Amino acid sequence: MAVFMDLNVLFSAESSSMRSLIQTAAHLGFSTVAINYVFEPTAKKKQEIPTPTPINDLMTCLCLRQGRSRPIRVLNRLTVVMSDSSHFRPNAAEYRHFDLLAVQPTTEKLFHAACMLYDVDIICISVTEKLPFFFKRAPVNGAVERGVVFEVSYSAALRDSTRRRYTIANAVSLMESCKGKNVILSSAAEKPLELRGPYDITNLALLFGLSDGDAKEAVSSTCRSVVLHGETRKSAGGIISTMKTCSEASSQQGAPPAKRAKPHPTP
Repeated sequence: MAVFMDLNVLFSAESSSMRSLIQTAAHLGFSTVAINYVFEPTAKKKQEIPTPTPINDLMTCLCLRQGRSRPIRVLNRLTVVMSDSSHFRPNAAEYRHFDLLAVQPTTEKLFHAACMLYDVDIICISVTEKLPFFFKRAPVNGAVERGVVFEVSYSAALRDSTRRRYTIANAVSLMESCKGKNVILSSAAEKPLELRGPYDITNLALLFGLSDGDAKEAVSSTCRSVVLHGETRKSAGGIISTMKTCSEASSQQGAPPAKRAKPHPTP
Protein backbone atom coordinates (compact mmCIF):
# COMPACT_ATOMS: atom_id res chain seq x y z
CA MET A 1 0.00 0.00 0.00
CA ALA A 2 1.45 3.37 -1.04
CA VAL A 3 1.89 6.10 1.56
CA PHE A 4 0.94 9.45 0.03
CA MET A 5 2.29 12.82 1.18
CA ASP A 6 1.69 16.49 0.43
CA LEU A 7 4.81 18.37 1.54
CA ASN A 8 3.54 21.87 0.76
CA VAL A 9 0.44 23.22 2.48
CA LEU A 10 0.78 26.98 2.89
CA PHE A 11 0.78 28.34 6.43
CA SER A 12 -2.10 30.50 7.58
CA ALA A 13 -2.22 32.52 10.79
CA GLU A 14 -5.80 31.35 11.34
CA SER A 15 -5.75 28.05 13.22
CA SER A 16 -9.22 27.09 11.97
CA SER A 17 -8.09 27.49 8.37
CA MET A 18 -5.00 25.33 8.94
CA ARG A 19 -7.04 22.63 10.64
CA SER A 20 -9.50 22.62 7.77
CA LEU A 21 -6.66 22.18 5.27
CA ILE A 22 -5.07 19.35 7.23
CA GLN A 23 -8.42 17.68 7.82
CA THR A 24 -9.20 17.74 4.10
CA ALA A 25 -5.77 16.30 3.29
CA ALA A 26 -6.37 13.50 5.78
CA HIS A 27 -9.75 12.64 4.27
CA LEU A 28 -8.22 12.58 0.78
CA GLY A 29 -5.82 9.85 1.92
CA PHE A 30 -2.55 11.66 2.69
CA SER A 31 -0.53 10.19 5.55
CA THR A 32 1.81 13.19 5.92
CA VAL A 33 1.55 16.92 5.22
CA ALA A 34 4.09 19.70 5.67
CA ILE A 35 3.03 23.22 6.67
CA ASN A 36 5.08 25.55 4.47
CA TYR A 37 6.35 28.88 5.83
CA VAL A 38 7.47 31.00 2.86
CA PHE A 39 10.25 33.49 3.63
CA GLU A 40 11.09 36.07 0.97
CA PRO A 41 13.86 38.46 2.11
CA THR A 42 13.98 41.96 0.66
CA ALA A 43 16.75 44.54 0.51
CA LYS A 44 14.54 47.32 1.91
CA LYS A 45 14.31 46.08 5.45
CA LYS A 46 15.56 43.28 7.62
CA GLN A 47 13.08 40.47 8.04
CA GLU A 48 12.99 37.74 10.63
CA ILE A 49 12.73 34.09 9.68
CA PRO A 50 9.27 32.92 10.82
CA THR A 51 8.95 30.69 13.86
CA PRO A 52 6.84 27.57 13.25
CA THR A 53 3.68 27.07 15.24
CA PRO A 54 3.98 24.09 17.62
CA ILE A 55 2.19 21.14 16.05
CA ASN A 56 0.54 20.20 19.36
CA ASP A 57 -1.09 23.64 19.59
CA LEU A 58 -2.35 23.41 16.03
CA MET A 59 -3.86 19.96 16.45
CA THR A 60 -5.50 20.56 19.83
CA CYS A 61 -8.95 19.01 20.15
CA LEU A 62 -8.84 17.71 16.60
CA CYS A 63 -8.24 14.04 15.84
CA LEU A 64 -7.20 13.82 12.21
CA ARG A 65 -6.75 10.48 10.51
CA GLN A 66 -5.63 9.37 7.07
CA GLY A 67 -8.89 7.97 5.74
CA ARG A 68 -10.02 5.60 8.49
CA SER A 69 -6.66 4.28 9.65
CA ARG A 70 -3.51 5.99 10.94
CA PRO A 71 -3.33 9.50 12.42
CA ILE A 72 -1.94 12.02 9.93
CA ARG A 73 1.61 13.26 10.48
CA VAL A 74 2.24 17.02 10.31
CA LEU A 75 5.69 18.52 9.61
CA ASN A 76 7.03 22.07 9.48
CA ARG A 77 8.82 23.34 6.39
CA LEU A 78 10.62 26.58 5.50
CA THR A 79 10.94 27.83 1.91
CA VAL A 80 13.41 30.64 1.24
CA VAL A 81 12.71 32.58 -1.99
CA MET A 82 16.14 33.62 -3.23
CA SER A 83 16.90 36.59 -5.47
CA ASP A 84 20.39 37.03 -4.00
CA SER A 85 22.97 34.61 -2.59
CA SER A 86 22.89 36.36 0.80
CA HIS A 87 19.27 35.36 1.31
CA PHE A 88 20.26 31.80 2.21
CA ARG A 89 22.31 31.45 5.40
CA PRO A 90 23.66 27.88 5.61
CA ASN A 91 24.44 28.03 9.34
CA ALA A 92 21.33 29.90 10.52
CA ALA A 93 20.14 28.46 13.80
CA GLU A 94 16.52 29.27 12.89
CA TYR A 95 16.60 26.68 10.12
CA ARG A 96 16.84 23.88 12.66
CA HIS A 97 13.32 24.62 13.88
CA PHE A 98 11.94 23.15 10.66
CA ASP A 99 11.70 19.52 9.57
CA LEU A 100 12.22 20.37 5.89
CA LEU A 101 14.25 23.13 4.25
CA ALA A 102 13.56 24.34 0.70
CA VAL A 103 14.82 27.12 -1.56
CA GLN A 104 13.23 28.74 -4.59
CA PRO A 105 16.00 30.29 -6.75
CA THR A 106 14.98 33.03 -9.18
CA THR A 107 18.15 33.16 -11.32
CA GLU A 108 20.25 30.58 -13.16
CA LYS A 109 23.28 31.27 -10.96
CA LEU A 110 21.30 30.69 -7.77
CA PHE A 111 19.68 27.57 -9.26
CA HIS A 112 23.15 26.16 -10.01
CA ALA A 113 24.32 26.95 -6.45
CA ALA A 114 21.21 25.34 -4.94
CA CYS A 115 21.77 22.17 -6.96
CA MET A 116 25.49 21.84 -6.28
CA LEU A 117 26.21 23.50 -2.93
CA TYR A 118 23.32 24.30 -0.61
CA ASP A 119 22.40 21.84 2.14
CA VAL A 120 18.65 21.75 1.48
CA ASP A 121 16.00 19.08 0.95
CA ILE A 122 13.88 20.64 -1.83
CA ILE A 123 14.42 23.00 -4.75
CA CYS A 124 11.13 24.68 -5.71
CA ILE A 125 10.33 25.48 -9.32
CA SER A 126 8.32 28.66 -9.86
CA VAL A 127 5.01 28.00 -11.60
CA THR A 128 3.48 31.50 -11.57
CA GLU A 129 5.71 33.03 -14.26
CA LYS A 130 7.98 32.09 -17.13
CA LEU A 131 11.40 31.09 -15.86
CA PRO A 132 14.25 33.41 -16.93
CA PHE A 133 16.62 30.46 -17.47
CA PHE A 134 16.74 26.93 -18.83
CA PHE A 135 17.39 23.78 -16.83
CA LYS A 136 20.85 22.42 -17.60
CA ARG A 137 21.60 18.77 -17.00
CA ALA A 138 24.88 19.28 -15.12
CA PRO A 139 23.36 21.04 -12.06
CA VAL A 140 20.21 18.91 -12.23
CA ASN A 141 22.28 15.72 -12.15
CA GLY A 142 24.36 17.18 -9.32
CA ALA A 143 21.23 17.71 -7.23
CA VAL A 144 20.01 14.18 -7.98
CA GLU A 145 23.35 12.71 -6.87
CA ARG A 146 23.17 14.67 -3.59
CA GLY A 147 19.64 13.44 -2.87
CA VAL A 148 17.98 16.84 -3.34
CA VAL A 149 14.57 16.79 -5.05
CA PHE A 150 12.73 19.24 -7.27
CA GLU A 151 9.18 20.32 -6.45
CA VAL A 152 6.36 21.31 -8.78
CA SER A 153 3.13 22.57 -7.18
CA TYR A 154 -0.21 22.39 -8.96
CA SER A 155 -2.64 24.69 -7.12
CA ALA A 156 -1.62 27.74 -9.19
CA ALA A 157 -2.78 25.87 -12.30
CA LEU A 158 -6.29 25.70 -10.80
CA ARG A 159 -6.60 29.46 -10.29
CA ASP A 160 -6.33 30.89 -13.82
CA SER A 161 -5.36 29.88 -17.36
CA THR A 162 -2.17 31.97 -17.46
CA ARG A 163 -0.67 30.27 -14.42
CA ARG A 164 -1.83 26.92 -15.79
CA ARG A 165 0.18 27.55 -18.93
CA TYR A 166 3.29 28.53 -16.94
CA THR A 167 2.91 25.51 -14.65
CA ILE A 168 2.78 23.02 -17.51
CA ALA A 169 5.57 24.71 -19.50
CA ASN A 170 7.99 24.94 -16.56
CA ALA A 171 7.20 21.40 -15.39
CA VAL A 172 7.72 19.91 -18.85
CA SER A 173 11.03 21.76 -19.17
CA LEU A 174 12.19 20.31 -15.84
CA MET A 175 11.13 16.75 -16.73
CA GLU A 176 13.13 16.90 -19.95
CA SER A 177 16.28 17.57 -17.89
CA CYS A 178 15.78 15.27 -14.91
CA LYS A 179 13.94 12.48 -16.79
CA GLY A 180 11.27 12.40 -14.10
CA LYS A 181 13.66 11.42 -11.31
CA ASN A 182 13.84 13.13 -7.91
CA VAL A 183 10.61 15.04 -8.46
CA ILE A 184 7.76 15.58 -6.01
CA LEU A 185 4.33 17.03 -6.70
CA SER A 186 2.61 19.09 -4.02
CA SER A 187 -0.38 21.38 -3.73
CA ALA A 188 0.86 24.68 -2.23
CA ALA A 189 -2.80 24.97 -1.30
CA GLU A 190 -4.16 27.99 0.53
CA LYS A 191 -7.65 26.56 1.03
CA PRO A 192 -9.23 23.08 1.04
CA LEU A 193 -10.81 23.48 -2.43
CA GLU A 194 -7.32 23.60 -3.93
CA LEU A 195 -6.40 20.15 -2.64
CA ARG A 196 -6.64 17.11 -4.89
CA GLY A 197 -6.46 13.42 -4.10
CA PRO A 198 -3.28 11.40 -4.77
CA TYR A 199 -4.66 9.67 -7.87
CA ASP A 200 -5.92 12.95 -9.35
CA ILE A 201 -2.39 14.33 -8.90
CA THR A 202 -0.83 11.35 -10.68
CA ASN A 203 -3.19 11.91 -13.61
CA LEU A 204 -2.19 15.58 -13.68
CA ALA A 205 1.48 14.54 -13.66
CA LEU A 206 1.01 12.90 -17.06
CA LEU A 207 0.58 16.41 -18.50
CA PHE A 208 3.99 17.29 -17.04
CA GLY A 209 5.67 14.46 -18.92
CA LEU A 210 5.95 11.95 -16.08
CA SER A 211 5.40 8.25 -16.64
CA ASP A 212 2.82 6.33 -14.59
CA GLY A 213 5.49 4.96 -12.25
CA ASP A 214 7.29 8.27 -11.76
CA ALA A 215 3.97 10.07 -11.19
CA LYS A 216 3.06 7.71 -8.36
CA GLU A 217 6.53 8.01 -6.81
CA ALA A 218 6.24 11.81 -6.94
CA VAL A 219 3.51 11.72 -4.27
CA SER A 220 4.72 8.69 -2.31
CA SER A 221 8.21 7.12 -2.19
CA THR A 222 10.12 10.21 -3.34
CA CYS A 223 8.33 12.29 -0.69
CA ARG A 224 9.35 9.72 1.90
CA SER A 225 12.96 10.09 0.75
CA VAL A 226 12.66 13.86 1.27
CA VAL A 227 11.50 13.38 4.86
CA LEU A 228 14.37 10.98 5.55
CA HIS A 229 16.81 13.42 3.92
CA GLY A 230 15.54 16.18 6.21
CA GLU A 231 16.05 13.99 9.30
CA THR A 232 19.58 13.15 8.16
CA ARG A 233 20.39 16.80 7.45
CA LYS A 234 19.29 17.89 10.92
CA SER A 235 21.31 15.17 12.65
CA ALA A 236 24.42 15.49 10.46
CA GLY A 237 26.21 17.51 13.12
CA GLY A 238 25.71 14.83 15.75
CA ILE A 239 28.17 12.24 14.48
CA ILE A 240 29.72 10.15 17.26
CA SER A 241 33.35 9.06 17.08
CA THR A 242 35.33 6.87 19.49
CA MET A 243 39.00 7.04 20.44
CA LYS A 244 41.26 5.50 23.02
CA THR A 245 41.89 7.42 26.22
CA CYS A 246 45.40 8.15 27.47
CA SER A 247 45.08 5.62 30.29
CA GLU A 248 43.96 2.90 27.89
CA ALA A 249 46.75 3.68 25.42
CA SER A 250 49.46 3.73 28.12
CA SER A 251 48.21 0.52 29.72
CA GLN A 252 48.32 -1.23 26.39
CA GLN A 253 51.83 0.11 25.65
CA GLY A 254 53.13 -0.93 29.07
CA ALA A 255 51.68 -4.41 28.89
CA PRO A 256 54.21 -7.12 27.96
CA PRO A 257 53.70 -8.73 24.60
CA ALA A 258 51.84 -11.99 24.63
CA LYS A 259 54.09 -15.03 24.32
CA ARG A 260 53.52 -17.26 21.39
CA ALA A 261 53.26 -20.95 22.01
CA LYS A 262 56.17 -22.88 20.53
CA PRO A 263 55.14 -25.52 18.03
CA HIS A 264 55.85 -29.10 19.06
CA PRO A 265 58.31 -30.93 16.84
CA THR A 266 56.76 -33.52 14.67
CA PRO A 267 58.05 -37.04 15.26
